[in-house]
Amino acid sequence: MPRLKKLNAKEVYKILLRVGFFEHHIHGSHINLRHISKPYLRVVIPFHNKILAPKTLKSIIIQAELSSDEIKNFFN
Repeated sequence: MPRLKKLNAKEVYKILLRVGFFEHHIHGSHINLRHISKPYLRVVIPFHNKILAPKTLKSIIIQAELSSDEIKNFFN
């Protein structure tokens, strides 16, 4: 997977909302998202006020069944 821009939780949250996820519930500082047309897709975002660790970001992208190219399209 190529390098991605460093993203915080708010940016990742906005991207996932644009690709079809919705906020299912919040538990503490973690937001649980589900996909509208693919109910088996669930993603948890740690919603802290700092940049996500690269492995955490990679894990979120894999859970959401997205590619890094799809993520990069939001920044071009």
